[in-house]
Amino acid sequence: MRDLLELKVTRLIDAPVDTVWRIATQRMSEWWCPRPWTTEIVELDWRPGGRSAMIMHGPEGEEHPQEGVFLEVVPGVRFVFADAYRAGWVPQTPFMTGIFEFAEEDGKTRYTASARHWTEEARARHEAMGFTDGWSAVAGQLAALAEA
Repeated sequence: MRDLLELKVTRLIDAPVDTVWRIATQRMSEWWCPRPWTTEIVELDWRPGGRSAMIMHGPEGEEHPQEGVFLEVVPGVRFVFADAYRAGWVPQTPFMTGIFEFAEEDGKTRYTASARHWTEEARARHEAMGFTDGWSAVAGQLAALAEA
């Protein structure tokens, strides 16, 4: 059942895990959404229960706020957030849980980003929004920063 609700992209990044992790977590505004969109970091409290809040800005003035909490943060390995809650465990309408994993592979980093959805409809909507192209572009942007 999980696979029916999940979308995933993976990329091998030619940089060590510690480099990719540092860039992924400390320079998120530089890679988080596909260009020409930009990311405004509101707050990233890197601990379970900590707030994860950003605003994605589009080239035509669009704004897409993202508000959630971190469920898990394992430095150098993975971070997981969900939008089913705001900080303080305040419930809100859920869309997805994001899982970002970093694994060593022959001196490089296997980056895997997954979106698990609450419903098949949400998964289909995310896929139709351009999940594969968008999240692949983001992986490429992260790779470009880490490999520089």
